[in-house]
Amino acid sequence: MCKKMLLGVFASDEDVLAATRAARQAGYTIHDVLTPYAVHDLNDAMGLKPSRLTWACMACSVAGLSLAAFAQLWTGSIDWPLNVGGKPFTPLPAYLPVMFEVTVLMGGTGVVLALLILAKLYPCKREWLPVKEATNNRFVVALEASSPFDPAAVEQLWERFGLIEVKTLPDASTCQSR
Repeated sequence: MCKKMLLGVFASDEDVLAATRAARQAGYTIHDVLTPYAVHDLNDAMGLKPSRLTWACMACSVAGLSLAAFAQLWTGSIDWPLNVGGKPFTPLPAYLPVMFEVTVLMGGTGVVLALLILAKLYPCKREWLPVKEATNNRFVVALEASSPFDPAAVEQLWERFGLIEVKTLPDASTCQSR
């Protein structure tokens, strides 16, 4: 299903940031902002919530730490205890390097997998790039055209911020089934 959208193309990051803030303050629904590089404060201008990836990283890291501690304690103290030279069955300092490495491994792997799942980045996914210059030198704001929507008013709002071009989607060439 294709959503009807209005795209505004801008030349600089300051322009797209100001236009995004103005569109959001005017009550329009922002679908996405396409930029060739990360723009500082754009998440706030779009009204995005803080990322949940930090919690995914924390959960995977704690799981890795617990797994490493349990595996070493079980092996060295219960399943295969060896009394060599009066060594204690639970030498925590000897377990710390492995526990640290497994914590970092599980945290890193878990956050990458969570990012791919949350961003819906899977193999063979079709990209959505309605303005090809957005990967080089243009900045694009995509607004969802809901029922009380006047494209002329939006274009007039964006004219103050150095609007280069306005496009309306979908048309026959950009509407794809997903």
